Amino acid sequence: MSIIPLLAISLGRRDEGPNIELAEQIASANNKAAVEELATALHTGSKKMASDCIKVLYEVADRKPELVAPHLDVLLKLLTSKDNRLVWGAMTAIHGITSVVPNKVHKHLNEIMLAADAGSVITKDHAVGVLTTLAADKKYQEEAIALLLAQLENAAGNQLGMYAEQIAVVLPATYKDAFINILNIRIPSLEKDSQKSRINKLLKKLQKN
Repeated sequence: MSIIPLLAISLGRRDEGPNIELAEQIASANNKAAVEELATALHTGSKKMASDCIKVLYEVADRKPELVAPHLDVLLKLLTSKDNRLVWGAMTAIHGITSVVPNKVHKHLNEIMLAADAGSVITKDHAVGVLTTLAADKKYQEEAIALLLAQLENAAGNQLGMYAEQIAVVLPATYKDAFINILNIRIPSLEKDSQKSRINKLLKKLQKN
């Protein structure tokens, strides 16, 4: 049975409720055929259908990443799409599956980072998520941490605190000084007191450890 009729657009709905419900059903049933159909419809359906499909896929990836992992190539192709919704949706899904196929995702880090550099805030957020997931694996730690520190140097003020907190969780002791140095350099450039306070709070925590 096709799952396309269950998408929000097929039901005449403008909210994401049906798509989230469908993702939950697919994950619960371990429905590989449904994921395959969604991946195919990304390229064969309308723009609105593709938007619903990527939504369901990244929601499935969040719940059961191994179902979406076989479709990494499809997601990577979307990173160069002219449709921003598909770009950040694909990056969200890639973030979701990195924990189960880190080796395959690592091979495409260049493509992922190019998309992050050119992409929206959400695209960047999930690219950082990909890197922090890889950084937790010693095989990819050195490269991932280097890329994360580069992101930290150039992150927008609104994102800096969140990125710093995520990186701190996976940061090896050998990179602690470099990490702290970057944060100290960035603090004067932050426009809001709340942003500075968030970084200072993290720095105090790091200095205690």
